[in-house]
Amino acid sequence: MEVLAEDYVYIAELMVESNVTLDAETILSALNKTTNLQDTNGAYTVTLLHSEVIAECLIVGDDTTCKCFEGYTWSNDVCNAFNDCCNANECTKNVSYITPLCIAKVEAVNIVEFELAVSVKGVTSKLQQIVSDLEKELNAVLRVDTLGMVTIESPETIVCYDSSPVLTCTFEEVTSSSVWNMNRKHERFELNNGNVVKINRACATPEHKSCVSVTLQKVTGKWEGTYECGFSTGSVRHTARTNLTVALLPDDIILQINPLSVDCSDNVNEKMVKVTATVLKSKEDFDVQWRYNEGQQICSEEIINGEIWPKTPAGETVINRTCEAGRVGYKSRTCDGSTWQLVFSYCVKEELQGVLNAADNFKNGLGATQEVAANIFEGLKNSSASDSTDLSSSMADISASADVLNVMSSASENIALSENIIPHFVTASSNMLNKTWGGVNKSVIQRLSSNYLHSVESLVKNIKINNSDGYNTENLDLKICPGSNCNVSIFNINVNLNKTSGLMKTVAVKNIMDKLNNNFYKTLTTSLLLSVTLENSTDSSVEINLDFPREHLSSTTAYCVFWNTTAKVWSDEGCMVKMNDENHTVCECNHLTSFSVLMSKTDVSSEALDIITNVGLGVSICSLLIFLIIESLVWSAVVKTNLSHFRHTAMVNIAMFLLLADCSFLASISPEMLGDTWCLVLTICKHLFFLATFCWMLCLSVMLVHQLIFVFSPLRKRVFMFLSSIVGYVCPILIVGSSYVYCKYTGKDYYKKETCWLVFEGLLEGSLHAFLLPVGTIVLTNLFSMVVVILTLMKSSVPDGSKADDKETAKSILKVVVFLTPVFGVTWVIGFFLNILEENDPLHDVAVYSFTILNSFQVI
Repeated sequence: MEVLAEDYVYIAELMVESNVTLDAETILSALNKTTNLQDTNGAYTVTLLHSEVIAECLIVGDDTTCKCFEGYTWSNDVCNAFNDCCNANECTKNVSYITPLCIAKVEAVNIVEFELAVSVKGVTSKLQQIVSDLEKELNAVLRVDTLGMVTIESPETIVCYDSSPVLTCTFEEVTSSSVWNMNRKHERFELNNGNVVKINRACATPEHKSCVSVTLQKVTGKWEGTYECGFSTGSVRHTARTNLTVALLPDDIILQINPLSVDCSDNVNEKMVKVTATVLKSKEDFDVQWRYNEGQQICSEEIINGEIWPKTPAGETVINRTCEAGRVGYKSRTCDGSTWQLVFSYCVKEELQGVLNAADNFKNGLGATQEVAANIFEGLKNSSASDSTDLSSSMADISASADVLNVMSSASENIALSENIIPHFVTASSNMLNKTWGGVNKSVIQRLSSNYLHSVESLVKNIKINNSDGYNTENLDLKICPGSNCNVSIFNINVNLNKTSGLMKTVAVKNIMDKLNNNFYKTLTTSLLLSVTLENSTDSSVEINLDFPREHLSSTTAYCVFWNTTAKVWSDEGCMVKMNDENHTVCECNHLTSFSVLMSKTDVSSEALDIITNVGLGVSICSLLIFLIIESLVWSAVVKTNLSHFRHTAMVNIAMFLLLADCSFLASISPEMLGDTWCLVLTICKHLFFLATFCWMLCLSVMLVHQLIFVFSPLRKRVFMFLSSIVGYVCPILIVGSSYVYCKYTGKDYYKKETCWLVFEGLLEGSLHAFLLPVGTIVLTNLFSMVVVILTLMKSSVPDGSKADDKETAKSILKVVVFLTPVFGVTWVIGFFLNILEENDPLHDVAVYSFTILNSFQVI
């Protein structure tokens, strides 16, 4: 049975068992009706291409008869198990359980290998002529290796661990190519430049016209083996071999301690602790030294998902080498003080670990060929195609895959990668972004995403392009432009670069922006990131234009930024917004790197404003505390009348809720350092406390107006306290609660993680309106109350009309304005004007600083 799975064709054997005789044609008919199948993991669609019956077994009791159909013969497994059946048409042994049972017959190819001893040194050109004549006469292909004509120099004794031995091969004649290989048990590697291997071919002399040397930097046990150099010309290769022995130190030490910690507080004189150190099998003798740590703090034993994390001293990390079936690696957990940190899993799929090992060898120069590079990226693509349902396992695979990219990007600095790896590389990188990045600290994801981006950029830069024009996948789109003026469209981003020479490589990435650290003011990320590199260019300067599609509201402010790979932050240095409308944002930059667009509703953050805010709130909090302390001390002396009781009750509540609101504001001033739960709690607190503050301001203003208008009908104390309690306590709770429940059950966001504040989506859309509408109504009402007070004062001064009285009235009105403006929250009117003014309006900065100063120092 022949099946197709994506880009691969597999031959599978299907065994059908039955207690009755089956017609082969019936089986084939059922198979031919089968079209698309799914593998057990559901990751691949399998298409059945061809099916035929290749063997048949008849089993009656203990008697068995099996035969292979025409075009097939017994497999090696059958021949090895039952030699009598190997050349027979039918086999009377029970071989039905052997897989494969029969294999297709193929035309035999004769390969002959022999050695020939020659006592004289020959000239390569003469030997090549003999080989060519034999190839014509025998109608065959000959490959000739000589041994003894090349001089090899190598260390004669055991080399030290972490030393840098040099091996040199010389040959008297000029040859066309040279190569180094290293052989270990069951393994053979070609050596190329890497972190460990340094090849030097510029060591020829007049006496030795061909020379190649290899320096192994800081060797470890894995570099022990047989080294072979070879000089080739045509079909002839001259070789030499030597053994390299390394004085080994163990590369991996597995330490097991049971129990991990001992509690000596019970005054027992002796306790048993078993400590085992295990290293790979070695011929060396090692001296082992031990030490133990004493500490007061420990993390108590915990059992999570059946895994035991024993008592552990503070600052130590426990390694658990138990992984699920099909995975290798470890799980670790660190004891921080007396508190356990999260479990970190590095249990990765076996095949993915194999890919990572191969990449590490490639980086060091061991087997660093284009074919091996292609195999590494193909293996990475296959490993990243499916995702684990377990979040910790999925994150371990993502981390290992990112390590593969990082290792190969480092290796590409020494070894140029060919363009044939592009499809596997781009697909694997895209698959990684389809997985769930979670289950670890946010800082881990930010570091991992930054390394991922740097690796992708480096690989794109170092891949040598001949004919490829790029490759497109779900999350990555790579475009190549060799022309002088480049205009490309990539994920709907239009890129324009005017250049006279060079090769432009552009890659757009989805699903990465939300993972990178965003500390660029208080902005929102867009979904796309664009990386541009320029190779072999003679232009002294570049100017690139990028046209990003608009993703947020037209009222937001756009910032053209690039990712600083050194500082790992966003920066707008060298980039500017050339054009910004409701559909597009055009960026212009004078350098090339990773670009994106960040959005802010109104970016009013600056160092000066932050200082004013922090100082103002600090002073306000201190003033409020002093006010509340004084009120508590003189309360009985100042509330002797109903009017004074009303006024002081309202003032105390205003002060108390404003104090809580200011504290909540300061606590959320760095949202990036807060978790989701704390961010939600602080958002609710600010929403509730600021609303309560304004509601009590409303109570105070209404009470004041009532007293002015209805002089002879004063409010009763019970009525005022009942109504003000409803307005000041119940109404804020109802507004905040109903807005949160509404957002919860409609699936809308109640708060933004980037700001720890309510969401603004548009006109009358978003939870922010649950704050703006009631505050706006209260401010307008209080403004009306203040006008009534001013008019009452002016009316009371009309009868006399003297200049002295006018002056006193003006003073009274000024006092009213100065006192009631902050008490009634009228300064918040400026905040509403900020939403109306455009950022480029000259009054915008004036309004920003006025709002910040007046409301930060509101209490004073």
